[in-house]
Amino acid sequence: MGFPWYRVHTVVLNDPDQLLSVHIMHTTLVTGWANSMALYELAVFYPSYPVLDPMWRQGMFAIPSMTHLGITNSWGGWSITGGTVTNLGIWSYEGVPGEHIVFYGLCFLEDIWHWAYWDLKIFCDERTGKPYLDLPKIFGIHLFLSRVAYFGFGAFHVTGLYGPRIWVSYPYGLMGKEQLVNPAWCMEGFDPFVPGGIVSHHIAAGTLVILAGLFHFSVRTPQRLYKGLWYGSSSITVVFFAAFDVTKTMWYDGDGIVRSNVPFRRAELKYSVEQVGVTVDFYGGELNSVSYSDPSTMKKYVRRAQLGEIFELDRDTLKSNGVFR
Repeated sequence: MGFPWYRVHTVVLNDPDQLLSVHIMHTTLVTGWANSMALYELAVFYPSYPVLDPMWRQGMFAIPSMTHLGITNSWGGWSITGGTVTNLGIWSYEGVPGEHIVFYGLCFLEDIWHWAYWDLKIFCDERTGKPYLDLPKIFGIHLFLSRVAYFGFGAFHVTGLYGPRIWVSYPYGLMGKEQLVNPAWCMEGFDPFVPGGIVSHHIAAGTLVILAGLFHFSVRTPQRLYKGLWYGSSSITVVFFAAFDVTKTMWYDGDGIVRSNVPFRRAELKYSVEQVGVTVDFYGGELNSVSYSDPSTMKKYVRRAQLGEIFELDRDTLKSNGVFR
């Protein structure tokens, strides 16, 4: 019988429109899972104590990701930062999954249509009349559409022009808030801890690759160029440029001077815990009025505090099972 994956792909590769249908269905399934998971988590999430019992401590997966992207309020009237809210609109924990449901339905209908009408003239060679894949043009389409979304995220979503902005954490990630971010076009934009670099990188890279997509729409580059740039595998090419993009943000110090050893000197940076001399103080509980300045001890409590307030359950007095409800 052969492998089902191989059999299916050998079929759709010879039918360009059905190949497009398979890709749309993949997007449909991912979108459907995302909105279903978000709605399920909202149904079981207990929002009364956002600090003492935060969403990540309750085992949530989808809605913390939404929070990172600036969604902090619910149609139920609660906010991740505490207090009540009104007149939320679509940028809420329920509104965003609702948009995904609509998108899911449209993608599903489009998938069925492309699977049924698989012999469109747009996928036929004018010279032979047979189905074929115009790979350079498909490459240009992928570049253009992906970078339109990439540019839009940086220029509109993060800056707040049209979108909820993003969640920006305070030092050590203990607290944070939703705020708009302006682009950082100078050297500080290469610092991975500067939110403005997210905006400037998305705008710059989005603009550049949009132009590259339009170029591949209109210009037929030679095949030897593709063979020379794909390194034997397109996935290797993607990993190479992703690694390049990540490492270039770590090779500059605070003064904009190239320092190739910056990633290996974290303990010596002037803003590190060891250099600044950060202390941790406790208010209430068994460690009331206790203060620690030793870096190793302090870091241990900081990591625990990132999950909310530090507390331990008393299992002995009432024979409890240790589950916080």
